[in-house]
Amino acid sequence: MPTTPGWSLGTVYYHTSVAASGAAAAAREFQVGRFSPTVNVSLNVNLNAPPDLVFLAPTYTFATPVFGGQLAMGITGIFGRNSTTLDGTLTTGFGPFAATRMGSISDSLTGFGDLYHMITLKWHDGVHNYMTYATGDIPVGAYDPNRLSNIGIGHGAIDAGGGYTYLNPMTGHEFSGVAGFTYNFKNPDTQVQSGVDFHVDWGMSKFLSKQAFVGLVGYAYQQVSNDTGGLPALGGFRSRVLGIGPQFGYIFPIGDMQGYVNIKGYGELDAANRPSGWNTWLTFAISPAAPESTVTPTRHRITK
Repeated sequence: MPTTPGWSLGTVYYHTSVAASGAAAAAREFQVGRFSPTVNVSLNVNLNAPPDLVFLAPTYTFATPVFGGQLAMGITGIFGRNSTTLDGTLTTGFGPFAATRMGSISDSLTGFGDLYHMITLKWHDGVHNYMTYATGDIPVGAYDPNRLSNIGIGHGAIDAGGGYTYLNPMTGHEFSGVAGFTYNFKNPDTQVQSGVDFHVDWGMSKFLSKQAFVGLVGYAYQQVSNDTGGLPALGGFRSRVLGIGPQFGYIFPIGDMQGYVNIKGYGELDAANRPSGWNTWLTFAISPAAPESTVTPTRHRITK
């Protein structure tokens, strides 16, 4: 369905509880300078990180068509708190010498994250809706390579892709899918460059009334090229994760605008070389019209 031109504002509260062990946790300890990247390692390390973040995303939708579609531009800012704990044992060897580190290190941080700009172009044809998007990371958030907890990611990134939504107002059925690729620039502090990743977000829902719907959501994340500049013992360090869970949404009037509340949660599985666990997203948005899709490109906030 077409989007009414004008300003909209989305606010998202994000909470996750994730953990990692082995290489994914040890990589963080090398990152903060606890060991030299030239040593050999034996890993028995665990990492826990439960951040709480708030996203604020103003967006403007233009009335003038562009290539027959509807153009929108927006930017997302982040504020929140992150805390990280790393404990266990790392045994390192260099020639005939060996050293063992045992115990726990932790820190926390409250501050602002990076800025994410977003451009979308949407087309509508009956029950079929199409979208292409481009977004990127502007690395201005709180980041220190010597700290475990960060809110910024320390490097720029660009992401582009497309999506499709089937929405039938007569039956109340909706299905959406968004897929894209992310290219990460080199971290100037660590000289590590994460590989290109492919990600898919999907959702299906059934409207119980004109205002309320329930459904399922999910995502798949797969790194398709190797990291470079990292610890040799970690190899290409390609990461992946799957997520799936329920969602509930409700649309209601606010004067001549539309209010929208959505809550969704994901349990993660089949994770490799990255922290994993579960995460929840609580969205409140005000816009000139109801949302045309329950799925948007997910910013996977937990990095390696």
